[in-house]
Amino acid sequence: MLSVTSDLRRRVAREAAVQLYFGAEKEYKQAKLKAAKLLRVHLLPTNLEVAVELDKVAEENEGPTRNERLIQMRKEALKIMKLLKEYSPVLIGSVWRGTIRRGSDIDIAVYHDAPEEILMLLKNSGLDVSSTEWVTITKRGKPETSFHLHATTSDAQKVEIVVRDAEEAGRKRKCEVFGDELKGLSVAELEKVLGENPAQKFVPYEFSRSKPFQD
Repeated sequence: MLSVTSDLRRRVAREAAVQLYFGAEKEYKQAKLKAAKLLRVHLLPTNLEVAVELDKVAEENEGPTRNERLIQMRKEALKIMKLLKEYSPVLIGSVWRGTIRRGSDIDIAVYHDAPEEILMLLKNSGLDVSSTEWVTITKRGKPETSFHLHATTSDAQKVEIVVRDAEEAGRKRKCEVFGDELKGLSVAELEKVLGENPAQKFVPYEFSRSKPFQD
């Protein structure tokens, strides 16, 4: 019975991953609910289980070019992070994780109390900033507000830079997908990765072994 349940969860996770990869759904929760409905089952996999399948779907559809694109995106991220070095930049998201897929952008977090300074610095550097917005989310019942800049690099890479308050630098955050700590990569750490293992993945042990489904 347990193996049957495990197999059903894997099927739901796979279908949810397909929904996410091809853009039918944007959020994990909705993708899982839709997948369960399509398969006519009443159980849901974890976000981590969906992430495992999503990584497989991306690999199947993109092949060797995926790693090549990851390395190029990390190099572009490093250029931008060096421009922002005094604001404690951290590479986050799928480019940090090494789990990019078609349509992924470069996500960088910086810490400064004057977002307009970050905006001017990026514009003066030649980065094409297309839009900005304030975003507020609620975590543990408390609102968190950050400033988001959307830009494009000279080689057409999409970038999102999140500006958080300076006092938040070094604060531990939990990943809602993988369940681990959102550590990211600093400038020095990213340089080391690019020099030693440029396509390295930063994912939980269970994910890297592709064994999140337990009977």
